[in-house]
Amino acid sequence: MRASVPFRRIVQLGIKSLLLHKLRSILTMLGIIFGVCSVIAMLAIGEGASYEAQQAIKQQGSANIIIRSVKPAEGGGSSGSSGSSSRSSASEYGITYKDAGRIQETLPGIRRVLAARIIRDEVRAGQVAFPCQIIGTHPIYQEINRLQVVRGRFLGTIDETYMNNVGVITASLAERLFPSTDPLTQQVKVGADYYQVIGIVRERGIEQKRTQSGGGNEGQPLDSNLYIPLSTARSRFGETLIRRSAGSFQAERVQLHQLTVQMDAPDLVESAADQINAILVKFHEKKDYEMIVPLLLLKQAEEAKRRSNIVLGSIAAISLIVGGIGIMNIMLATVTERTREIGIRRALGARKRDIVTQFLVETVVLSVGGGLIGVVLGIILPFVVTAIWEMKAIITWWSPLLAFGISALVGVVFGLYPASRAAELSPIEALRRD
Repeated sequence: MRASVPFRRIVQLGIKSLLLHKLRSILTMLGIIFGVCSVIAMLAIGEGASYEAQQAIKQQGSANIIIRSVKPAEGGGSSGSSGSSSRSSASEYGITYKDAGRIQETLPGIRRVLAARIIRDEVRAGQVAFPCQIIGTHPIYQEINRLQVVRGRFLGTIDETYMNNVGVITASLAERLFPSTDPLTQQVKVGADYYQVIGIVRERGIEQKRTQSGGGNEGQPLDSNLYIPLSTARSRFGETLIRRSAGSFQAERVQLHQLTVQMDAPDLVESAADQINAILVKFHEKKDYEMIVPLLLLKQAEEAKRRSNIVLGSIAAISLIVGGIGIMNIMLATVTERTREIGIRRALGARKRDIVTQFLVETVVLSVGGGLIGVVLGIILPFVVTAIWEMKAIITWWSPLLAFGISALVGVVFGLYPASRAAELSPIEALRRD
């Protein structure tokens, strides 16, 4: 019987063969390295982007339904010359106080309803002026929207009852208006009215979109807000808002810009959203509102994340397949180069499985070595992307294991054919070849 070659000896021969052609071995490994690295990095970047999107949605509350006033596309405020004696009628649209009352009285399972008016104007502190959003709302706004009180306090029930001229500003607005003084001892001016600063808050999440009167908010930070009682906003600003520009003006009548309906449990959200839409459709001739359901958006984001992971993983896996094809190509060329060596080894007693094992060892060393290097680079690359482009990247525990496992599997699968081809060579025919 032929003596079996020790496995340790076979491994040594395989590694020695790879070291004899260092450059070729390195180039062969590059396909696996780039494949593994791209799998981990792409999944990490995709996971980070998905996480940020889901966090932004969660900030709006999974038990909340948000309704916003939207100016109909075919509608528009009347405009005219400032020197004209003709009067302009204000365009009226959006959700109303009656809508809020109907929703609260009709729907079961509602915990509370939060109304808000959003007016864009300029806020002044001494000689410093800055554009901001004045948000008239109730005291529960802080809890529902998860505002963090940095100093002072938020709006109270007494402020709303007595229509007090008090305001709470965001931390960024406080830094712009009062860079060297204590904001809590100061007043801010909006139009002809002064508001005592009673608190400073920090927003934990920036809304992706804010509906406000009069158009866009280009160049305006979304975290520059002044919060005042809703009763005060209704009294000071009225319900008809006028914007003047280039000798013309545009008047709009909007009672509420946003309505947040908070349900007792997330399970009630989907059915409540359908009922709210039915109520609004009944009393609104035009589609002058939009409804945002964070729970549904979150489900859509999770589904999009799943599909994104599949797509990104598939694209990156192609690199691993290409790397495996490169390994097979090189190993087939190696079999041709080492035909006489294989014939001599077979003539000296090596069995077919010894030849198969030797060539498999070489392919596995290439794929596993490339996989390990690719894992290291794949873990480092997301941190580099985060540092340079400030994109959040999250490396999940399973992505390095998945990428490395695929790379090892690629080495075995694409190495089997060259190994079996080498083992099937006839010793006599192999020795006859030059």
